[in-house]
Amino acid sequence: MFDFFKKNKGNTPLDAKGLRDEILQFIKEELQQLDGGEGKYLKALELFVRVRAEELFNYETALYSAAPEKFQEEVQRIADNFALDLPDGWKLIVHYVTEFPEGVIQRTQLKVGLVLKSSGSTAAAGRESSLTASLKVITGRAEQEVYVIKAETGRINIGRESNVQGSDGSFRQNMIAFPAEAQDSNKYISRQHAHVEWDGQQACFKLYADEGGVPPGNKTKVRAAKDETTHKLNSTQVGYILKTGDQIILADVAVLEFTAL
Repeated sequence: MFDFFKKNKGNTPLDAKGLRDEILQFIKEELQQLDGGEGKYLKALELFVRVRAEELFNYETALYSAAPEKFQEEVQRIADNFALDLPDGWKLIVHYVTEFPEGVIQRTQLKVGLVLKSSGSTAAAGRESSLTASLKVITGRAEQEVYVIKAETGRINIGRESNVQGSDGSFRQNMIAFPAEAQDSNKYISRQHAHVEWDGQQACFKLYADEGGVPPGNKTKVRAAKDETTHKLNSTQVGYILKTGDQIILADVAVLEFTAL
C-alpha cells in the first residue's frame, strides 16, 4: 500500500513525481495524527509553497496546478486507505507565497508548509474539557509529581533543570524540570528536550520535541493509550496531539502520563 512513500536519501533534486510523493508523505503523516475521529472536523487543508522562480514549474507540476482536483483526490485516497474519517466537502487549497504564514507546519527540505483548518466550534465543543490537563510523572524524578497545565499558559517547556542557557546565550525556563541531582538517570534528559502547547485551531494540547529531544540527540516518544503503539518525534516542527492516557517518554528514562481534565 502506497509503496511510493520513500525518502530521498541523497541530494539529487526530485522530479515532479518524486516531489509529489514526498509532499503526500508529509500530508499523510499529519493526517495520521487526526485519530479518534478528529479528521471529520477538517474543513480545509492549506498547502503553502515557497520556492524560487526556477523551481516553480516543478512544484506546479507535482501539485497538478492545471487540475488541482487531482491532487485532492490523491490526498483523499490516502485518507481512505488509512481509515481517516475526512468529511464530505473538505477543501484542498494551494498557495504560492514569498513567506510562510505564522503557525504553518513546515518541511523545509520540500519548501512547503501545511495548515489543517478545522470546522471550529464543533471540534472545540467536543473537547472543552481539554482546556486543562495534567502531566503525572510515572518514571523519573521531577520537581513535582503532578503538573496541571492550562490552554492559556502557552508553551510549557520540559527538560533537565529549571533554568538553562542555550548555545546562543539565551535562557530557557523549564516548567517541568528534572534536576540532575534528583536522580542520576535525569542526566540523559536534554536541557531543551520538549514542550507542550495548546493548539487553538485544533483545540488540543500538542507535544513537540525540541532541539535536544530529536535525533541524533536524546529521544522523545509517545506511547498512545488508544492502541499502545509508540510514536517517535523526529522533527521539531511536527506536533503530536495528546489524548488521555498517552505517555510521554523522555530519553527512555522518564515517563509523563497525560490526562485531559
